[in-house]
Amino acid sequence: MTRTDQQTKESEVLRRPGRWLALAVLVLAVLLVAVDATVLGLATPFLSEDLKPTGTQLLWIGDVYSFVIAGLLVSMGSLGDRIGRKKLLLVGAAAFGAVSVLNAYATTPEMMIVARALLGVAGATLMPSTLALIRNLFHDPRERSLAIGIWGAMASAGAAVGPVVGGFLLEHYWWGSVFLINLPVMVVLVLVGIKFIPESKNPAPGPWDLPSVGLSLVGMIGVVYAVKEAAAHGLRLDMGVAAVIGVAALTWFVRRQLRLDAPLLDMRLFHHRGFSGAVLADLLTILGLSGLVFFLSQFLQLVQGRSPLEAGLAELPAAIGAVTAGLIAGVVARRFSVRSVVSAGLAAVGLALAVLTLLDRSTGYPMLGASLLVVGIGAGFAFTVTADVILSSVPREQAGAASAVSETAYELGAALGIALLGSVVTGVYSDFVTPEGVPAATSAAAHQSLGGAVEASAGLPDATAGALVTAAQDAFVEGLRIAAGAGAVVLLATAVAAWFLLRGQKLEEGAEHP
Repeated sequence: MTRTDQQTKESEVLRRPGRWLALAVLVLAVLLVAVDATVLGLATPFLSEDLKPTGTQLLWIGDVYSFVIAGLLVSMGSLGDRIGRKKLLLVGAAAFGAVSVLNAYATTPEMMIVARALLGVAGATLMPSTLALIRNLFHDPRERSLAIGIWGAMASAGAAVGPVVGGFLLEHYWWGSVFLINLPVMVVLVLVGIKFIPESKNPAPGPWDLPSVGLSLVGMIGVVYAVKEAAAHGLRLDMGVAAVIGVAALTWFVRRQLRLDAPLLDMRLFHHRGFSGAVLADLLTILGLSGLVFFLSQFLQLVQGRSPLEAGLAELPAAIGAVTAGLIAGVVARRFSVRSVVSAGLAAVGLALAVLTLLDRSTGYPMLGASLLVVGIGAGFAFTVTADVILSSVPREQAGAASAVSETAYELGAALGIALLGSVVTGVYSDFVTPEGVPAATSAAAHQSLGGAVEASAGLPDATAGALVTAAQDAFVEGLRIAAGAGAVVLLATAVAAWFLLRGQKLEEGAEHP
C-alpha cells in the first residue's frame, strides 16, 4: 500500500459518519464524571449518618478524589498517547463503573476513602482521553469546534443536572443510589465505544517514564493538599511541609521533562503563546468562579431555605447559558476573533459576579437567576474557545498530554479558588458577634460553619435560636459578597490578560490531513 493510499484510508475512517455517534459516546463519559463530582456533596450528610466517619475521615472522603485525579491527569493523558486513547478510555470507563459500585456499598469510612481514591484513578483516564479523541476524530476545524462545544456543553449540563438528579434520588432512595447511576451508562459507553470509537495514539511515543509519573503525582497532591487544608484549617506545619515537597517534586518533574528524549509532558508546548494563554485563562477563570460556586449552594439552602432539589434547579440557568454558548462559540470566534470572544466572555462573567456583591438574605430569584445565566454564557464562550485553541496548538500525537494539562489547570484552579476565596468567606463568617444568651459551646459550634450554626441552634429557645441563625446568615452573606467581588476582579483581570495573550490567535479553517 502506498503512502497516498494509506492516507486516504485513514482519512475515510476518521471522516466516516460514525464519528458523531462516537462523539455521543465520549460525551456520556464527560456527563457522568461531571455528575459524579457534584453528587457527593449532597450525599455527605446521609453517608455520614450511616458510616459515622470522624471529622478527618469525612474530609478525606470529600478530598481524596480530587487529590488523586489532579496528581494523575498528566500521567494518564500521556499514557493514552502511548497505548491508545480508546483503550485507555474503555478500561477507565469499565473501572469507573465497577468502583462506583464499591462507593455505593461502602460499609466503613476507610472503605469509602479507598473507593473514592480508586474512582479518582479511573476518572483521571476519562477526561483527557475524551478530548484527545475528539482532536483525532474531527479533522475539519469547524466540525471540531462544534464537537468541542458539545463536549463542553455536556460537562456544564452534568454539573447542573448532578444536584437535581442527586436531590431526587436522595429524597426517594438510599445514599448509595447516587453512585449507581454511573453503572448502566458506563456499560453502554464500553459496548458502543468498542464498535464506533476509532483508536488513535502517538506512532512513536517512547517509554512511559515512571519516575516522572511519581513526581507528577507527589507534586500535584502536595500542592493541592496544602492549599485545601490551609483554607479549611489555617496554616500549620504539615501543610508547609506538603507545599514544599509538592513544589520541589514539580520543579524536579519539569527539569526531568526538559532532559528526556521522550518526556511524559513536552514542556515545549508552553512556548506556544496561544496554548499557554489559554491554559492560564482557564486556571484563573476557574479560580475566580469556584469559590463562589462552592458556597452558592449553601446560600440557597441554608440562607434562603431551599431543598437540595430546589437549589439544584435554581442553578440551572448557568448550565443553560453554558450549553447554548458552547454550541455556537466556534462560529462566533471565527466571525470576530478568538481574543474578542474569550475576553468578552470572561468580562461578562466578571460583571455578573460584581452584581452578586449586592446579594442579601432576601434577594429575589430574578437577579440571582439572571446573574447565573450570564455567568454560564460567558464561561461557555470562553472555555469552549480556549479548549479549541489548546487542542489546535499541538500535534495530534500529543493531544492526550495537552488535554491533561487543560484538565489539570481546571483542578488546580478549583483548589486555589476554593482555598483563597473560601478563606475569605470563612474568615468573615467566623468573626460574627454571638447574640446574648447563647452558651459558649453552642457559640463555638456555630462559628465553625453555617451548617453548624443551624444545627447548634436547634437546642436553643426560639428567640435565641432565631437571633443566632440570623447573625450567622448575615455574616455568611457578607463573606459571600466579598468573595464575589474578589472573583469579579480576578475575572476582569483575566479578560484583560487574555486580550493580550491571545493576540493574533485564530481557530483553524482548513481541514487537516492525517
